[in-house]
This record gives sequence, C-alpha cells and structure tokens, in this order.
Amino acid sequence: MPHEGSLLQTAVIFLLAAVLAVPLAKRLQLGAVLGYLLAGVAIGPQALGLIRDTESVAHISELGVVLLLFIIGLELSPKRLWLMRKSVFGVGTAQVLLTGALIGAIALFGFNQTLPAAIVLGLGLALSSTALGLQSLAESKQLNAPHGRLAFAILLFQDIAAIPLIALVPLLAASGPDTSHGDSLEHGLKVFASIAVVIVGGRYLLRPVFRTVARTGLPEVSTATALLVVIGTAWLMEEAGISMALGAFLAGLLLADSEYRHELESQIEPFKGLLLGLFFISVGMGANLRLLLEMPLVVLGLTLLLVAVKLVLLIGVGRLAGGLNSASALRLGMVLAAGGEFAFVVFKLGKDQGLFDTQTYDLLLMTITLSMAITPLLMIGCARALKRPQPAREVPEQYKQIHTDAPRVVIVGMGRMGQIVARILRAQKIPFIALETSVDAIEMTRMFEQVPVFYGDPLRPEVLHAAKVGEAEYFIITIDDPEAAIHTAARVKRLYPHLKVLARARNRQHVHKLVDVGAEPIRETFYSSLEMTRRALVGLGLSDEQAADRIKRFTQHDEEVLVAQGQVRDDRAKVMQTAKEARVELERLFDSDAD
Repeated sequence: MPHEGSLLQTAVIFLLAAVLAVPLAKRLQLGAVLGYLLAGVAIGPQALGLIRDTESVAHISELGVVLLLFIIGLELSPKRLWLMRKSVFGVGTAQVLLTGALIGAIALFGFNQTLPAAIVLGLGLALSSTALGLQSLAESKQLNAPHGRLAFAILLFQDIAAIPLIALVPLLAASGPDTSHGDSLEHGLKVFASIAVVIVGGRYLLRPVFRTVARTGLPEVSTATALLVVIGTAWLMEEAGISMALGAFLAGLLLADSEYRHELESQIEPFKGLLLGLFFISVGMGANLRLLLEMPLVVLGLTLLLVAVKLVLLIGVGRLAGGLNSASALRLGMVLAAGGEFAFVVFKLGKDQGLFDTQTYDLLLMTITLSMAITPLLMIGCARALKRPQPAREVPEQYKQIHTDAPRVVIVGMGRMGQIVARILRAQKIPFIALETSVDAIEMTRMFEQVPVFYGDPLRPEVLHAAKVGEAEYFIITIDDPEAAIHTAARVKRLYPHLKVLARARNRQHVHKLVDVGAEPIRETFYSSLEMTRRALVGLGLSDEQAADRIKRFTQHDEEVLVAQGQVRDDRAKVMQTAKEARVELERLFDSDAD
C-alpha cells in the first residue's frame, strides 16, 4: 500500500475513478461492474500509473468478496439449503464436474498440461464469479427470475466446492519434485482443523458474544463486533491457506439461524457494496495489458474458448437438469460464463506449488479478467436479442368462435382478478362469458378453471355482439392496462347505455377518468389495504366492532374526498388543498372517539 502520506491521495484516486467511470458505463448501458473494471485499468500501473502497488490493493479489496460471502451465508439457513438441495447439490455438481472435465481434457490434450495441472485448470475455470453474477443479476432485477434463482444455487455450490478444491491443490502437486508428501499432509490437516475451529466456534461462541454486545445498547460496538467476526474468520482461513471468503461464508452460515441475523446483515451491507467496487477496480488494475499487446490472438482466443465452453455446458445443464426454457437457460449461461474470483486464489496456489509456470499463470489471470469484462456485454446483447418482437401466436379457431347463451355477466380479462370473479360466478351458477386477448391466458384458464373464455378484443363491436353483451346486466373490466380499461368502458357504455360497467381502477386519477365515461370504478388495492388495517387494529387492542366501525367511517370519508378531488382534479393546488383538509378532518373524526 502507498506510504501513510499518500493514503489520502490513494483514496481520492479510487473514489474519483469510480465516480467518473461507473456513471459513464451505466449511461452507456454497460453496467456498474464493467465501469469498475475500466476504472481499475485506467488508474493501474500499465495505463495512467496512478496506483502502482496493485498487490496490496487487491489484498484489501478481497474484503468485498469476503463480506458478500458472509451475507450469502447469513441468508442461507440450513432449512433453506435443504429446500434448495436439488438446485445446489444436483445442478451445481453437474455444472462443476462437466465443465471441469471438459476444460481439463482440453488443457491435457490440447495444451499439453500435466494431469494434476489439467485437473486444477478444469475445476478452477469451472468456477464462476459470485460477485459479478449476483451484482449483474441485482442490477437487472433478475435475482428472483428462474435463471436468477438457479444461478444463485450454482454459485453457492461453487463457493462450497472451492473449499476442497483449494485443499486439493497441494495434494495434486505432491508428485512434483519440490513438494513433499509430509508438507501436503500437514497443509490438509491445517485446512480441516481451521474449518473445525470455525464451525465449533461459530456454533458455541458467537451467539453468547453477540448477546453480550447487544446488552451494551451501543450500535457502533455491534458493528465492530460483526466486522471482527467476519474479518477474523477470514484471517484465520488465510493463515491456514484457504480463501478468506470461504471462511466468511462458513461464519455466515453458522449465524443464519441466529436472532441477530438481520442486524448483522444491515451492519455489513454498506461496507460490502463499497468494497465490492474496490474488488472489481483491483481486478482491472491487475490486468496484464502488456501480455494482451504481445499475444492478442492467444489471449482473446483463450477467453472466447472459455466463455464458449462454459456457455454451451451451462445452457445444457440449465435445460436438462435445471428445467429452464431455452431463453432462461441462455440467460443463465451469460451470467455464469466468465471465470471467477476463486480461480485467482486456486491458480495462485497452483503456481506456488509448481503446477504452472509464470506465463501460464499470467495467461490464466488475463483470460479470467477479460471474461469478466465481456460478461456484462454478453448479458446486454442477450437481453436485447430476447426482447426482439416474437411472432404472435396463432389463435386456435375454437377460441375465436364465441358460443354463449344469454349471459348475465361479461368479464373482460382473465388475469388474477378476472379468475376470482369467474370462480365465484360459476359457484353461484350465474351465466357469464369471458373475453381475453392472450392465447396463453385462455389456455391456462380453460385448463384449470374450465370457464367459458374466448379470444376477442372488447373494442370491436362485432366481438361484443357475438358475446351477447346487449343481453347482459353487468360488464366487468379486470384488465390491468388503465388506458385500455378506459377505452373499453367508453365503447361499451356508448353501444349499450343500459349496461352496468364495473372497472378495475389503478389509482385515484384512473378512478376519475372511469367515472367520466360512465363506469363504476373499483380500486384494485383499496379493499385489501382496508382489511390489512382492520386486522392490525384488532391486534392492537380494538374490538372487532370498533375496528369495523373505524374502517367503515374511513371508507365513507375517503369516498367523499375522492368525489371532491374529482371536481377540482385539473387544478393541482386545489387537489393538494383538498388532501390537506381531508387529513385534518379525518384526525378530527377519529379524535372524537377518544372523547
């Protein structure tokens, strides 16, 4: 690290690089990760040379990955791990073994590596970047998508698998001329002893420690204790020759069922984001640009080979073992196709143990760094390709042929709201018909609900005529598109003035517009909110009758306010004044109950 006098200058350089590069990358839709990597390249010793001691910076930046793995461990209780066992241990095992075997075979037969080196190469490159994958999924809001959940499970298994892999490297190198069997055995025993210390200490010591700290009532002491546990465990693992991040993951896993889990997570989260950014900057700083200039075809070829092999295998594993469709499997492959941060640890250990020469090690590091840099670009390209307009599904003829007797109710839209309306009407044996413009929704509804739903645009008069809307008593609009709901209500009221139209309303402005066209609006979240409030009031000590009375009076008051706001809705100042007066009136109304 720079001497003490330049420490502040170093911090300024890091922050300035991040502040300039990351917003620019985001503006170009390249993602924050690529911005951090580019910032690192720019300030590194082979570009502007603003920071030269890359090894010390990289060591500190590993704390970002350490904190990330600790939080992952915290979020993963044994119960949740058991529920995810198929994805984690089934799909994860398949991905690591298949990828490791294929890459290892390529290294053995294609690049003339020794068998121990090929095994380490294959398994090391099979690992993907947890930091990059989760950051990219979080940025694109895909963590809860099917491919996001499976990616999390695979990354989790890879993090677990890295422990035995790191322990395996010295054993594989034992056949080398410079490594004794005793040294390898001693290292292995050291690894397992350290893991045992973390497990036993985490199970029996950490909870009493946090309980004692909590009694002090000082948040800063709790934060310091949390950081001490994470960094202390990481240091212990590093002393044993294991990745710091894996030790932090174990510590988090042991505290996952603790009553202090949420507090720990909130205390660590701010440090994690900042240090993760520093980690990606340090990866960019460590990029060997000289190697890229001297051997561009070799470096680019190896990078493309790595990404292509992992991408193909991940798509296959996602489809066959993970049950994903083609699009989700492709997204999974894009997220996990790059090399990972644990590969840096594995290959550094392999070089120290004599498995790789310096040039091979540098090539591996440059390949992993480049693969991490192109992953955000691959994800962007994939997203754009999958967003291209898909050819509309052909509507089966039987869906278009509307057959119905005289319905008393016509429902437009077979989403969640429409299905509930249909189920109740069917249970009451009230004749109705439903119109929908999604072939998928029609198929699902006919399969599971068995209701008379047909394909038809309610804005077309011939469709309304075929559905015998003129003979119905109610026309219920449940679609979630506000503009489409307004146009549909207006068309129906113009063609069938006698018909009562009930329409789903998204918000207060939507209510006013529906009223203007003659529909009766039903606010989609209003009544569920009232019921939640009623239950909370009862739980807080009110009787059922008192709570129901409060809700009834609030409902009446809010309806009156809604009507008043509708009369002045084009004047923003008057709308705000009405809302302010309504709050005062509501408080006065409820204060009278206390008197």
